[in-house]
Amino acid sequence: MNHGLSGLIEKVLKALSSQLKRIGKRIEIIVCGGSALSIIGLVKRVTKDIDVLAIVEKTNGHFKIVRADFPVWLKKAIEKVARDFDLPPNWMNPGPTSMVDLGLPEGLENRLIEKNYGNNLTVYYISRFDQIHFKLYASVDRGGYHIDDLLKLNPTDEEIEAAARWSMTHDVSEGYRMVLNDLLKRLGYDVVAERI
Repeated sequence: MNHGLSGLIEKVLKALSSQLKRIGKRIEIIVCGGSALSIIGLVKRVTKDIDVLAIVEKTNGHFKIVRADFPVWLKKAIEKVARDFDLPPNWMNPGPTSMVDLGLPEGLENRLIEKNYGNNLTVYYISRFDQIHFKLYASVDRGGYHIDDLLKLNPTDEEIEAAARWSMTHDVSEGYRMVLNDLLKRLGYDVVAERI
């Protein structure tokens, strides 16, 4: 029986780095979601996959965040790790990468938490502040465990307001604002709900 990636995250990322070394490739990625929450010790919960937000390109010391359009060699390396660890084929996926097009929270790149898995894979985990942004947006959109994650991050009024204002740039509809407002009130952020 497969229990997802719980407790395996570091091991599979090292394995992925080994696969990349074998083919002479190197990549730097930004990870958000449950695996990031778990690795940086913010929220402990079972996660089934690693959500890749973006790929980092470095040229002449310049740090550029681009969409996570996986090259073929990376997809093949991910498939090999899936086979070796009996994981679902999409154990690492670019599910949230559309956020790059919509606009990331300002200063996200300065708050990233860097971790190297050998010489061929660097993972940047998004910070607690940025997780609050993503989790609030996902909570309005999908609810469920996203709300649980958000509450475990215990955001201040200022943090939740920053996240709410950012999320409204992703969905400018009045319907979204109403659902967001309702959620904030249900979570006890009445003051913030009145301000947005």
